[in-house]
This record gives sequence, C-alpha cells and structure tokens, in this order.
Amino acid sequence: MKKALTILSLALLGQASAATITVWTHFGDSELAWLRSQAADFKAKTGNTVNIVSVPFGEMTDKFIQSAPKGQGPDLLTTQPHDRLGQLAAAGVIEPMDKYVTSRTDLDKTALNAMTYQGKLFGIPMFAEAVAVVYNKALVPTAPTTWSAFLAAAQKNTGSGKFGYLADLSNAYMQYGIISAYGGYVFKNNGGTLNVKDVGLANAGADKASAFLNDLRYKYNLVPEGVNGDAAKSAFVQGRLGMFLTGPWDMGDIKKANINYGIIPFPTPPGASGKWSPFVGVQGTMLNSYSKNKVAAAQFAKQISSSDAQVAFNKAGGRIPASLSARTKLKADPVVQGFGKTISMGTPMPNVPQMGAVWGPWSNAIAQSVQKPNQNYGQILDKAVQEINSSIK
Repeated sequence: MKKALTILSLALLGQASAATITVWTHFGDSELAWLRSQAADFKAKTGNTVNIVSVPFGEMTDKFIQSAPKGQGPDLLTTQPHDRLGQLAAAGVIEPMDKYVTSRTDLDKTALNAMTYQGKLFGIPMFAEAVAVVYNKALVPTAPTTWSAFLAAAQKNTGSGKFGYLADLSNAYMQYGIISAYGGYVFKNNGGTLNVKDVGLANAGADKASAFLNDLRYKYNLVPEGVNGDAAKSAFVQGRLGMFLTGPWDMGDIKKANINYGIIPFPTPPGASGKWSPFVGVQGTMLNSYSKNKVAAAQFAKQISSSDAQVAFNKAGGRIPASLSARTKLKADPVVQGFGKTISMGTPMPNVPQMGAVWGPWSNAIAQSVQKPNQNYGQILDKAVQEINSSIK
C-alpha cells in the first residue's frame, strides 16, 4: 500500500510539474507534420505539452517583438533566419542559450557563428543554405576543382545554343563567395563581433572581385548580358547548360528534369588571396526572454536540432541539416553533401541590424560593375560604401 501511494505521489508530482510550451512556426505541410510528431515524442518522454501555432513567415518577427513583452508571445520561434537575430536581440525579446547548449560539437561551426550575436548564442541552428555550382554530368563528366579546369570545361560547352557556365553576375548575395575570396567583406569580423564601422566592400580585394565578375562576361564570354537566375535554371533543366551557380531552392526542378547532376564549390578564382566562401543563411530556434518555461522550451529546441530529428526533418522537406552527424547519416544524398560542404566553407550573412543599410547601395554597385567592359570598379564601389557609411549611425 505504501509503495502504491509513493508511485501515485510521484505520478501526481510529475503532472504538477509538467509544462505547456507554445511554439510559433512558419512550417507547412510535411514539415509541420514533422514538428507535430516531434511534439508528441517530447510529451511522451517528458510529460510536457507542446502547443504549435502557425504564423506566416513574413509576420513572425514583428508580431513577436510586439507580443513578447506583454506575455502574449510563444516560448519558442521555430524558426527564424539568423539575419533577423540582431533585431530580435536588440529588442530584448530573445534569450541567450549558451547555458542550455553545453555541447556544440555536432553543430556546423558556420551555423553556430550565424546564431551568435555580440559573443552570445541566441538560437540553436536547425538548417542552412548556401550557393554552389551544380553541374550536368552529361556535359561536364569530371568535376573541375581548379579555375583552369573550370574555365576549360565552361568554354568547351559554350556555343551552338549551349552554355558552359551561367550565374546572376549582378546579384551581390550570389557573388559574395568571389568577393570574399579576393579579400572583400561586408563588416570586419573581430573575434565574432562585427565592426559596422569597418566596411570592406571597396577595398583592393573587392575591386579585383568586381573585375573578375566583369571578366566572366566580357573576357571569357561565358555569361551573356541579361542572364538572371531564372534564365540560368531554364537552360540547365533543358540540358543546355554545363554549370550553374544556385542554391538548394532550385534542386526540386532539376530533379524533375532528370538531369544527372553533381554539386561542387566554385573554384578559387585566379589571383585570389583566399578560397571561395559564399554567404550562408541559417534558420534556428529562438527562446523568448519573457518565457516562464525556459528550461522545458530549451529542451524541446535541443531535441528538434538533434541528429535523428534532423534526418527526419530532411526527409520531410529537404532542408540541409545543421547537425553534422545528420549529414553523415544522409551521405547518400548528393544535395545534402554538396551544399553541406559549401555551407561549412561559407561566411554567415551579417546578423546585425545595420545590414539593412548595405543591400541597396552594394547591389546597385555590383550590377553596375558588370554592365559594360572595363568599368572603374574602385569609383563604383567607393560611392556605394560612402552611401552605406552615411546610413549607419
């Protein structure tokens, strides 16, 4: 009898301490089903209930900033892009998660860096994306790993209605890997803290990068004027393009076209001081600083970023996991392996609010740099950086 009472007391204690946490998510369809299954598993393991609320992606940040201080927000956001992290941290609505994430060895370092703001980890990364070169094995049988081999393969397949290499040369985001390779940067990174007063988009390396982008069009005659991402994808799925700079977002259409493809990093460009390092976008789970159930919420956040959960999440929606062991378990998936490599060698997009002042002037400058041969790259980029600096207080 005494033993039975003890068991009953423990059961009641467990019920009394069980928490209900609320998660806002923009996931839909199969990814939403995956999150609900994770919530059911979490309740079975811990007794804690996860209440999932769907919120449109475009509304989540502002709605959260307004509601969290009033005690009306969720315990967790699943997920938010890392470039909104600075805005959320500055508003004081997200909690540093360092004390909850004691082991980080399984998480991609680039993804962890993306979720770090002013030296503190403000989110647990779940998935990431970066661009890479997708190539058609029917036209490019051997993956080129050097610039000379890349150029030879591209020129061999250019002409008679075919193209060897296409990319949106006017897109600053897509071309950041080349800018980075030559030594350009957006904000100087000092030990994990970005110095927004040090903009490196008009230094000598950035000038060389713009000259190389111009050369892809006018010297090497690879990328005709007017080519954007849609035109390049169209040529690739039609089997008329050897190599194509894109991200995971285009892989569904490429698979439907039954192209026998491979995925590789862009090679180190000629005369560059470093390796190609593309922009990386990361999404992760963030914890409400006003939450009354932080421990349980953080526990659920860790569960959905764990290795097995990430494998299931990839199966649900095709996202590239931040978990390194999940990528290993998915080693037969060329999309995970190809883009996983460029994510790991990439540079997180700046997560500070001042990045908003950069995109317009910088994008205009990159587009102008490839509009005609032999531009005055220094003058174009200097003007852009002056405009950026004048907007950053």
